[in-house]
Amino acid sequence: MESQVRGGTRWKRFAVVMVPSVAATAAIGVALAQGALAASFSVSGQSFKVTADQLDGTGFSQYGALDEGYTLKGEKTVHPVAVSAFKSASITNMCQSVVTPGVPFLGSVSLKLTAGTGGKKVEAENLYIDVEDLSADAVFRGIDIGVAAKDATKGPGMKGGSEQANPYGFAQQADSATLTDVKQTAWATTAGTFKLSNLKMSLHKGTVECY
Repeated sequence: MESQVRGGTRWKRFAVVMVPSVAATAAIGVALAQGALAASFSVSGQSFKVTADQLDGTGFSQYGALDEGYTLKGEKTVHPVAVSAFKSASITNMCQSVVTPGVPFLGSVSLKLTAGTGGKKVEAENLYIDVEDLSADAVFRGIDIGVAAKDATKGPGMKGGSEQANPYGFAQQADSATLTDVKQTAWATTAGTFKLSNLKMSLHKGTVECY
């Protein structure tokens, strides 16, 4: 079965539907896939943007969760996210950017990272991306929509640890997925391994983002 999706999705709204409330979520004591990190973490007060020409992934799953973290003033907060997970993924022409506002004497300062260029690709294993907003052209192969999150076995499994997610909530999974013209805003990325070929990092005064 092959399913193609075009256009954008407001994952923040989607995640709110999948995660009914803070009270309904709990830390899950499920075992992690081999090579994945042992626990989730408190996210910073800055989301980041990522673009890619193409992402080819195998063992895909997606479910709703809440990322706990801080504002830039140190106040505690939570972000509803859609966790996109891949057993393995290769990414072509990846760009990642984050903007820090209010730096004394400088104003905004942007950090920009590129990798997977010049015919080489970014390679990742047991990859989890906590997405707030995503647009892409997507093709899913062998897709199941509406499976319980804990039973989405085609992907690497739920992160576990201190992650706040409902194991009985909505999820979807696929044997493989190809996303092109990817633009997304995320709060966190976790991977067992993350190989960045042709890595280049630069700082810029002002707002310089991937999109």
